[in-house]
Amino acid sequence: MDKFAPKAFSFSSSSARESGSIRGSNTLKRDILKRERLSRRALKTKATGARASALSEFKEKFPAAETAFYFAAWYFLNVQFNIINKTIYNYFPFPWFVSCVHLGVGLLIMTFFWTTRLVKFEKPSPTFLKALTLPAFLHAFGHCLSNVSFATVAVSFTHTVKTLEPVFSALGVYLVSGTVYPLPVYLSLIPVIGGVALASATELSFTWLGFLTAMSSNVAFAARAIFSKKLMSEMSPLNLYNYVTIVALLFCIPFALLFEGSTVAAGISSAIALKGQKDFVMSLLSVGFYYHMYNQVAYQALGKVEPVTHAVGNVGKRIFVIGFSILAFGNKISTQTAVGSAIAIAGASAYGIIKAKYAEKKTA
Repeated sequence: MDKFAPKAFSFSSSSARESGSIRGSNTLKRDILKRERLSRRALKTKATGARASALSEFKEKFPAAETAFYFAAWYFLNVQFNIINKTIYNYFPFPWFVSCVHLGVGLLIMTFFWTTRLVKFEKPSPTFLKALTLPAFLHAFGHCLSNVSFATVAVSFTHTVKTLEPVFSALGVYLVSGTVYPLPVYLSLIPVIGGVALASATELSFTWLGFLTAMSSNVAFAARAIFSKKLMSEMSPLNLYNYVTIVALLFCIPFALLFEGSTVAAGISSAIALKGQKDFVMSLLSVGFYYHMYNQVAYQALGKVEPVTHAVGNVGKRIFVIGFSILAFGNKISTQTAVGSAIAIAGASAYGIIKAKYAEKKTA
């Protein structure tokens, strides 16, 4: 047995050398791969920085192009939302449920933006969340009532009625804070009121439910703007809107269950039988996407332009929505309704311009 001992020792020594060689080779490979990963990461960071620098330089050289992009995106997304939304209601008349879908899809989008850091996450304080409760409730209530109106009457008529929102804003500001605007601001509201009354008198799709829910949404949104104004100093507008969306969804769900909970399952089955499951689900997802994105872009547009420009842009948005909805659905409107809508829109435009100029003089 002794004569075999050296061979056993020699074999063990050889194995150790080979094992050490393999470990050394693996370590070398790992080092090479690590250097390659770091190199790729550095190149990617450099490329990202170069793109960001180029984009920043473009924005500085062509600010008007950036503003035009935001307005074009705002108009496009809003028109798409209104057309798809009304198309859904033509075969699935469940506005409370669809309102929840709008906000639910928005929750998914904002989660994506936060996790990818496209939008900087801001953690709300308990005091902030408490103060957010009322504006979020008003947002939920106004959003749901708007959709009830959209489902009941023509989109063009709902938007005409919604030009009355400044009337309730002016009244609400006075009642809450005692703010009194110059006389020209109030005078500009007269054609808005007259125009809506003229349009309503001969609106072919008129129903009291559609009219009253649109009017009630004006009250809710005007109040939301008043009570959420203080919160804008505590958080960026985009994140404020995101948190309003989250809390508003919690308020919307009980309303949906109360008004449609017993019938929505049958409605979903009918819609799937008519359109197919894939098309129906995609329609709900797309309308939620357009709803959230047009609101987000509207906030971004507001940050890029003066209040006067934004006020005019908002009126222009309504003109686009009314015009495209009439073309998309072939709604017939009387001459009186068309004239009334035009007067209301002109009055809303005048109100936005005069009020914004008054605000500029006050801060100057």
